[in-house]
Amino acid sequence: MKFTDITEESKVYPGEYVLHTPTSAIVMVGAFNRDNDVIRAFRDGRLFEDKISNFSKIGLDTKEQKIFRDKTCKKCKGAHR
Repeated sequence: MKFTDITEESKVYPGEYVLHTPTSAIVMVGAFNRDNDVIRAFRDGRLFEDKISNFSKIGLDTKEQKIFRDKTCKKCKGAHR
């Protein structure tokens, strides 16, 4: 798993998981607003807002994606084995 900074070219979508670097917590994006330089995210069931620079995108390689998909995808769990 690799963490990359969110740049001007990066796209961040609601529902995507990102790393909040000050707390070292993986959070779910609720809203992304580049104009105001903020991301609203959910952590421990609460919504909070912080600067985009305090977040990093999570990148998985091909093997990690397969493991993640096998653990989370209920519909096609048996099809990948």
